[in-house]
Amino acid sequence: MEPKLFRESVGTVLRALRTGQGRTLGEVASAGHLSLGYLSEVERGYKEASSEMLSAISAALNVPLWHILRLVARDIAQYGVGAPEVATRRAA
Repeated sequence: MEPKLFRESVGTVLRALRTGQGRTLGEVASAGHLSLGYLSEVERGYKEASSEMLSAISAALNVPLWHILRLVARDIAQYGVGAPEVATRRAA
């Protein structure tokens, strides 16, 4: 299984939070003063969200940024991110 990228984990978490609230992309994009297309690409893992954008999205979702990052870390731990063999070679 190919490991997930960080941006994919962020997207997975943001989509789960939004849909868990029963909200549409348009509602969250409007609340966060974001482009609907941009938010959609972030949720699909196609775009890497900046810290400023993550902050705006977290405010729009009414979820603290630290909580989103904790959920992303949990997702990363579950599915893995990066290439462990590269980390092993560097450590050797």
